[in-house]
Amino acid sequence: MYGLLSKLRSLDAYPKVNEDFYSRTLSGGAITLASSFIMLLLFVSELRLYLHAVTETTLRVDTSRGEKLRINFDITFPALQCSIISVDVMDISGQEHLDVKHDVFKQRIDAHGKVIATKQDAVGGMKVEKPLQHHGGRLEHNETYCGSCYGAQESPEQCCNSCEDVREAYRKKGWGVSNPDSIDQCKSEGFLQTIKDEEGEGCNIYGILEINKVAGNFHFAPGKSFQQSNVHVHDLLPFQKDSFNLSHKINKLSFGEPFPGVINPLDGAQWIQHSSYGMAQYFVKVVPTVYSHLNEQIILSNQFSVTEHSRSGDSGRVQALPGVFFFYDLSPIKVTFTERHVSFLHFLTNVCAIVGGVFTVSGIIDSFVYHGQRAITKKRELGKFT
Repeated sequence: MYGLLSKLRSLDAYPKVNEDFYSRTLSGGAITLASSFIMLLLFVSELRLYLHAVTETTLRVDTSRGEKLRINFDITFPALQCSIISVDVMDISGQEHLDVKHDVFKQRIDAHGKVIATKQDAVGGMKVEKPLQHHGGRLEHNETYCGSCYGAQESPEQCCNSCEDVREAYRKKGWGVSNPDSIDQCKSEGFLQTIKDEEGEGCNIYGILEINKVAGNFHFAPGKSFQQSNVHVHDLLPFQKDSFNLSHKINKLSFGEPFPGVINPLDGAQWIQHSSYGMAQYFVKVVPTVYSHLNEQIILSNQFSVTEHSRSGDSGRVQALPGVFFFYDLSPIKVTFTERHVSFLHFLTNVCAIVGGVFTVSGIIDSFVYHGQRAITKKRELGKFT
């Protein structure tokens, strides 16, 4: 038994030294305090990492199909009236959504950016005693009103009872409304007068667009849009204006649901138009993103990067359509963020590495200082230190 214990004692990798042979120094005490403080800081840092979730990032090819892309926007046009601005969406598959109104909201604002009271309809409108009927005659007292579409009707029974109905019928035909006052509905509603009354106002437009997950563009531009000879155009004639100020501020623009740590680079961006004509273009690269919480909640969203380009010039030059355009494309790579906790064994390993590493380094420093001091002391005693 004694022989077994003796063999076990010989395996001791930590031989003990009698305390009588210890030599304690002032420098050693200072190094001990400093190393203890460093150990404590690193331990607290490691403990915080252990108690809180960490996020892992992985990249893989996006193989999803048939999904929709959600666009959240909030843009302020300080010098463009709500009555003339429209939202259009187009993608490379050929699908178009013109003058989108679903989930799109507009607020009139004054020159100071404050929201104006609810708009009153038919301000300054002239009453038309006998408006034109769909059959070409005038409304009689015993007839039901069915307004004329002024040649743009798709069927003989179609009625256009408002200025908006007539403009929409013209849009579908690819026609422009050159003189709104020649249309009874627009005249009675005071279409031109309304635009004049809103002169000097701005518009805050916000909402959501649900679109196909393919490359395309959405834009904000004055006038109703339509296709003419396979070209996308906007009808600007009814507004009787030579220029439009497209200065704007992007309060918010995101693609998909928000998730922790997301950065939307266009939030708060501003563009000022310094000439009578302007077009702002934003080229966006959308990166599909999945965020997985600790509670297994999964958020399907997107991040994006963007570059900007603008065009401006005088009103007398040949110009493209004035507006604010967002051209987006999709990245084939999907980013996945996964929250997870550090395992206890990993935490314990790091703590041991901290303690052992700091202890070893501080021991090396202490040995260097101690032997350096002894060498200097000996040279002084021999009178060789200068």
